[in-house]
Amino acid sequence: MPPAPRKTPVSRKPTFRKIYESDASGRPRRKTTPRKRSTKKKPWPVWLKISIAALLLVLLSPFYYGYVIKGSSSTWRWIRDIGEDPNYRTYSSFDIKIPRGYGIHGIDVSYYQGKIDWKQVKTMKEDDVKIDFAFIKATEGLFKVDPYFQRNWREAPKAGVICGAYHFFRPQKSGEWQAKFFLQTVKIEAGDLPPVVDIEELNDVTASKMRVQLAEFLNYIEKKTGVKPIIYTGLSFYKDYLQGHFDEYPLWIAHYHQPKLKVSKATNWHFWQHSDKARISGINHVVDFNAFNGDSLAFDNMLIKRTNF
Repeated sequence: MPPAPRKTPVSRKPTFRKIYESDASGRPRRKTTPRKRSTKKKPWPVWLKISIAALLLVLLSPFYYGYVIKGSSSTWRWIRDIGEDPNYRTYSSFDIKIPRGYGIHGIDVSYYQGKIDWKQVKTMKEDDVKIDFAFIKATEGLFKVDPYFQRNWREAPKAGVICGAYHFFRPQKSGEWQAKFFLQTVKIEAGDLPPVVDIEELNDVTASKMRVQLAEFLNYIEKKTGVKPIIYTGLSFYKDYLQGHFDEYPLWIAHYHQPKLKVSKATNWHFWQHSDKARISGINHVVDFNAFNGDSLAFDNMLIKRTNF
């Protein structure tokens, strides 16, 4: 038998990676990559664990977020109010400026505001401002009944809003007949605000004729209810045609977007309609906003205690 061929020895590959570099003489030298040493993690100190747990407990607490939100809100309010008159600042919820110094606020509505969610109206609040009362349009002239009056007159008190009804006066019509029409439409009860007559226009009659018809309306309402009605009017109309003629009647004056109502201290005003652009929860249109001139005791004294009919 011929001799078995010799096996060529196979060179084994090194078990580690070789990196060759040249030394100063030009000969290659071998460099091995050092093996990584395993490092054992040290446990966290107890004090650090306790500190992290306490921090997480604080951050996850609802009281913490309430404090942060309240602080952030106050800071933002302070920044936003820079440069504003502190007695006439903006209330973002209502989207208007509201004069300070008044603790009782309200609105007046008619068919223009559409269907109102009175529960939302009552629950709306920003700081110390909320809706305490509402004047609701009932009638106009001799024949017009506000289409939303009965609903508003029924639903607003259910939500806890104190109400008063008003009549839009037409001086070219009989004042007495307008008063009769108003009382036929409105059922006035104890706890309501006094009835209101809204006089804003002369309607092509003289000022003296307007005052005669207005006096008829006021006298008839007071005779039948035992309550002095409130006169609503604009500041200019009051100064031009009413001042000095009906001073014994409580006044509700419209004077918009001003920090103060510009009337003399002797003026017998009880309500001030200071804005016609308020945004109120539960109402889809802008609303007139009012302030009462007095404290809660004075407001309670204005409410009807009993009626004569």
